[in-house]
Amino acid sequence: MTDIAEAADDTALDRSEVARSIERLRLAENRLARRRQNACGPSENARAATRFIFDMSDQGILVTPTEVAEHLEISTPSVTGILNRLRAGGLITFLPHPDDGRSKYVVPLDRDDDLDGIDPLTAQIRGLADTLSADQAAAVTAFIDLVTDAVDDECR
Repeated sequence: MTDIAEAADDTALDRSEVARSIERLRLAENRLARRRQNACGPSENARAATRFIFDMSDQGILVTPTEVAEHLEISTPSVTGILNRLRAGGLITFLPHPDDGRSKYVVPLDRDDDLDGIDPLTAQIRGLADTLSADQAAAVTAFIDLVTDAVDDECR
């Protein structure tokens, strides 16, 4: 009987350690965001915008600045500044919208660009994910998706 009780205690400790690990991750992400704001290259929003633009382009989807703003959940004027900096940095360009002379599409300037160079942490995370078994990857993905949904639903 004590083996069952000890196993239950071990499981409860393992589960609480998962919650503590997620909290440590959230704190580390906040520290990273602050460091990136101060001196570490493009802002988090610029990195997210770049990834979104490149991902949509990979899917054959052209996006407008408004769609980038909606994806990032920030204002269009804020996105305009981000896109202008990305353009000046040689990462994106604008194409005229064929049906709306007032609008434009945002497209990657060079599809040979290495996104991992823009966000090396993502490359490192991909490498770590490659070490997981299929079952481990499925469990981690499911759990992180639940945490992401909880974070997204907070303060709405």
